[in-house]
Amino acid sequence: MFSSPLSIAEYISGLVITSILTSIIGVIVMVVLATGVFHLQIFSMGPSLGALLLVLFAFGITLGIFSSGIVLRLGPASEWLLWPIPALLSPFAAVFYPLAVLPRWMQWVCYALPPSYVFEGMRALLAGKSFPATLLLQGSLVAVVELLLAAYFYARVYRHAVRSGLLARYSAESVACLEIEAINNNLPSLDRSR
Repeated sequence: MFSSPLSIAEYISGLVITSILTSIIGVIVMVVLATGVFHLQIFSMGPSLGALLLVLFAFGITLGIFSSGIVLRLGPASEWLLWPIPALLSPFAAVFYPLAVLPRWMQWVCYALPPSYVFEGMRALLAGKSFPATLLLQGSLVAVVELLLAAYFYARVYRHAVRSGLLARYSAESVACLEIEAINNNLPSLDRSR
């Protein structure tokens, strides 16, 4: 992919579009199952739920771009570092408890995460309060800023990887790993010159 004339913006756009499509399919399946099995009336919150979910989508895209940059910078072996990030962020995203009951230091971290605004807004809607426009606006602004920072981070990492030859090194490492695996499993070697 990176040896093609594909620009960074085109590559990231492709990643974003495919992640949105797969997420939409996942959300549709979950809504159908939750409605059918648990009789959850998810649409009772109205169109405001869709606006709040867009903020969550933006944050998910941000995490994806940031994670791709980390893998590009540190190599494929760093992927195991990235899987626990959503679980580590969930206490700070106000998923389990309202912001008001969290310690003050945790609240400051929550203000930097768009999901905290979304879940506080959902709590307000479920409590029968009016549409949380302020929370939606704040969460949207934080999500856009973090998305731009993630894109900037990825662009910097990509330029560094191209200039320093990291892409070639990771490709060479993966070929070497396949060679070692072939030798260990008594499979034919990938090296056709032998």
